[in-house]
Amino acid sequence: MILEHADIRIDPAQAAAFEAAIQRGADTVIAQSPGFQGYKVNRSIESPGRYVLTIYWATLEDHTVRFRQSELFTQWRAIVGPFFVQPPVVEHFELVCMSA
Repeated sequence: MILEHADIRIDPAQAAAFEAAIQRGADTVIAQSPGFQGYKVNRSIESPGRYVLTIYWATLEDHTVRFRQSELFTQWRAIVGPFFVQPPVVEHFELVCMSA
């Protein structure tokens, strides 16, 4: 499993609209992509307007090729991109261990 970690910054005044948009975009667009296995969104307590989006992918290529190079990515960015005050910082992680 690959974890895509996106550090997103938005205008805090747009938080409610952004939160609705990111959920809608993930549920209706990203979820259609091959290899998608789920997501979570966390909002910072200390930094208003900062969010961390974590998407679980089967493989790195499911994100970097099958999603990013597809029409789904264009649709996703049309939904959430207008909220960004700067480009998100995206990194990929391999799961080493986990506790429930």
